[in-house]
Amino acid sequence: MSNPVTDPWGIVIQPEAADSYWQPLPSRGYVNVALHPGNTPYDGFSAGLQVLPPGCHVREHGHLQNHELIFIAEGEGYCEIEGRRDELRVGTTVLFGRNARHVIYNTGTVDMRLYWVFMPPGLEDWFAAIGRPRSAGDSMPEAFQRPDNVAEVMARMRFVPPRARQDDK
Repeated sequence: MSNPVTDPWGIVIQPEAADSYWQPLPSRGYVNVALHPGNTPYDGFSAGLQVLPPGCHVREHGHLQNHELIFIAEGEGYCEIEGRRDELRVGTTVLFGRNARHVIYNTGTVDMRLYWVFMPPGLEDWFAAIGRPRSAGDSMPEAFQRPDNVAEVMARMRFVPPRARQDDK
């Protein structure tokens, strides 16, 4: 990986320099964690890109102490926030507030590319805990399940537990 460019005026992280993780079912795809307190002098947020393949989704969850902002850079689908459904298309911005359970579905025919900002940081730890390390250019691995201790990881990271859903069983 290349080193980020940092100076008093800003930071530039190229895609291949971001920490990257393959994601388990039902998300698949991968996440690039570009900015986080471990690689910047800023401790108020983390940010990156999630690639969600067609037909995949991010399981329902919420955050007890964090806000999550996403921007749809490519693809289409929908999100649900506490049961309210909203369509997602290129250019859509969504803010998931603290405690709000939410889910994201890619219903399109191309990868959905979600730019995310998490305030305060911590989402980068989640991706590392449930994912598998990825290098730029790697082929997608066979589908894999979340780790057996995922409930413990969610509790430690102060997630709001999901409601029971048919599609996550």
